[in-house]
Amino acid sequence: MALLYHSTNKKTDPIDFFTAILTGQAPDRGLYMPNKIPTISSETICSMSDMEYHKIAHTILQLFMEDPHKDLAQRCEEAYSFGPRLEKVEKNKYIMWLDSGPTASFKDFAAQMMSRLMGVKLKKDEKLLILTATSGDTGSAIAHAFHNIPNIKVIILFPFTEVSDNQRKQMTTLGGNIQAVAIDGKFDDGQAMVKAAFSDQTIQSFNLTSANSINIARLIPQSVYYFWAYSRLIKDGQTPIIFSVPSGNFGDMMGSVLAWKMGLPIKKLVISTNANDEFPNFLHTGQYQKIEPSKKCISNAMNVGHPSNLARLVDIFGGHMDEKGQIHTLPDLDKMRDIIFSYSVNDTDTRQTIKDMYEKNKIIIEPHGAVGWHGLEQYLNQNPKDDEITCVSLETANPAKFPDEINNILNASPVVPPSLEKLDSLEESYDQFPASYEAFRDYLVNWETK
Repeated sequence: MALLYHSTNKKTDPIDFFTAILTGQAPDRGLYMPNKIPTISSETICSMSDMEYHKIAHTILQLFMEDPHKDLAQRCEEAYSFGPRLEKVEKNKYIMWLDSGPTASFKDFAAQMMSRLMGVKLKKDEKLLILTATSGDTGSAIAHAFHNIPNIKVIILFPFTEVSDNQRKQMTTLGGNIQAVAIDGKFDDGQAMVKAAFSDQTIQSFNLTSANSINIARLIPQSVYYFWAYSRLIKDGQTPIIFSVPSGNFGDMMGSVLAWKMGLPIKKLVISTNANDEFPNFLHTGQYQKIEPSKKCISNAMNVGHPSNLARLVDIFGGHMDEKGQIHTLPDLDKMRDIIFSYSVNDTDTRQTIKDMYEKNKIIIEPHGAVGWHGLEQYLNQNPKDDEITCVSLETANPAKFPDEINNILNASPVVPPSLEKLDSLEESYDQFPASYEAFRDYLVNWETK
């Protein structure tokens, strides 16, 4: 049976992998998911302990393609000149650092591969306009991954008052085929504007696609580092592990769920949010309520009041949530609760966790990683029997991307990686308009016809 991708809204015909990634959002406003998630044997998982990161990526990615490109292995090697690293904190608890890419964020692991996957099927004279909304790190990762790629233009919408200076500068100093746009609103506003553009028939000639995690090409590569971490810590392919994943738009969360569905022996996924607690409340009560507007927290990349990828999670567990967050069919909440523990972390606890980590372990973590670590602590406090299980908490960005916040908490400055050193000397350029789809559409028409 051919491996095809269906829309979570189930009103369009299934399509193949490469058509799905070049389309981005499905025509019915749903998100693409594989009809069947491929599985990986424990023997193959065991063999990953001797593989370099790019080879693990190739092993996994090829399973999601009906017709893997002959150069896929080479493209994986080109994409991953960097990799994750593990740092032991205490006993059997680790941090997985995902800050070694060109923008010092976990989004690099998806964006660098995504740009190469999109290039596989793009015809010689075909042009592509990528629209993406960002709450912080996505924009910079996409900007760097697609910078100066022929026939591709990128427009990035970001909430002007809710990104750090370094996050903004990574988007606004590249120029060329990358255009950053500040909106006077929230991330959710930008995300809604991007989704509306995909369903606007008057601009379909622009050949639009997305690089947000609404694109399936963003999610699948994010399943790889869970296999990598497991293979470095556990060698038998059967012993369970716990991952803690700080979550905003739930793309990284879906990467961990895909890894679990593929056969990685995960005991529990700790999915922590900041004060935008729509998902923890849903998991607890079975009632879903968006947060409008989203709450502003110091873990700014997670300031999301309605995660797009929640529709995919609901789909995996047999339910149906539409793009507006309305649930038409409830997922199997009991099964969801078996694998997922979710917790909301406020800014006070986030700051305290950063302080505690530094004082106890001399490790500087940033706000998003602190949300993940605090959530893991809460899970283990409630489930002490799991304290002996190997636990990995994700650190999704380099602390130097948030120097003011870190310095205020610790009275110490994080070491600045090479990717951030020169930002202050670069000239910024970006446009700005209200959080209005009409304004966005007019901007698209004028910009595309320049």
